[in-house]
Amino acid sequence: MNLITVIACSFALLAIPQSSPIDALRKADPNQKFKVVKSDSAWQSQLSRPAYLVLRKSGTEKPYTGKFWDFHGQGTFVCAACGQELFSSSTKFDSHTGWPSFYQEINPGKTLVRADRSTGEERSEVICARCGGHLGHVFDDGPEPTHLRYCMNSPALKFIPAKTK
Repeated sequence: MNLITVIACSFALLAIPQSSPIDALRKADPNQKFKVVKSDSAWQSQLSRPAYLVLRKSGTEKPYTGKFWDFHGQGTFVCAACGQELFSSSTKFDSHTGWPSFYQEINPGKTLVRADRSTGEERSEVICARCGGHLGHVFDDGPEPTHLRYCMNSPALKFIPAKTK
């Protein structure tokens, strides 16, 4: 092969769309019906103000401020709105982003992913599959084995400690 052929092949490879681990995640249907549905006023009375702003208004906590970004307890993280189990502490890792990060859900289908263009760039928003609450975003720069980084907001989560013997 000559140099021109190598360069042409390299450009052709760059043009091939690369799949992302995010592509395999369960997508939210725009007409999704959730098992837990409440009025906005009911959510406001049930949730703390920070949890309401994150879960129901798609807010984001400031990095390095949430209670779970540097938390190392053993147990299960659940949705602060409906109690659905979401992540095991065994899949939590330090992403150096200031938010609690996990490389996989506790079980497939506990979360849904939908496109989020609110910042001008396309991101993958993660919502609770039971109540539709905004949890955070997922990125494809996480560790093995999934290469996913579920970047969550602490107010959207509650922690259930593992039972000790």
